[in-house]
Amino acid sequence: MNASELIDNQIADLSDWRGPLFAKLRALIHDTDPDIAEEWKWGTGIFTHGGMVCAVGAFKDHLRINFFQGAVLEDPQGLFNAGLDAKKTRAIDLYAGDSVDEPALKELVRTAVAQNNTKK
Repeated sequence: MNASELIDNQIADLSDWRGPLFAKLRALIHDTDPDIAEEWKWGTGIFTHGGMVCAVGAFKDHLRINFFQGAVLEDPQGLFNAGLDAKKTRAIDLYAGDSVDEPALKELVRTAVAQNNTKK
């Protein structure tokens, strides 16, 4: 099975609110950067473009969007709410009923892709 199929299965296995939100986040990431690729690492979907951009992980009571270079990304809307003390990463934890600031999240994805391209 390829990474996209594994992510499809992961989403399908989430029978509560997490499945539809995961699918929405995935679509938002692809809408932001049509050239982003899907990979499968550490039991979850990883989105890459010039390096690892972010991962969406499902936990018992929340979803986490982990940005691999989050510590160096501008976050003017204050989306990062987890992993704030990590040396490299930053994350956004989403719980049932949370809304997603789509424009701000898209900007974070664009910024993360740009950061990957400046490292080269």
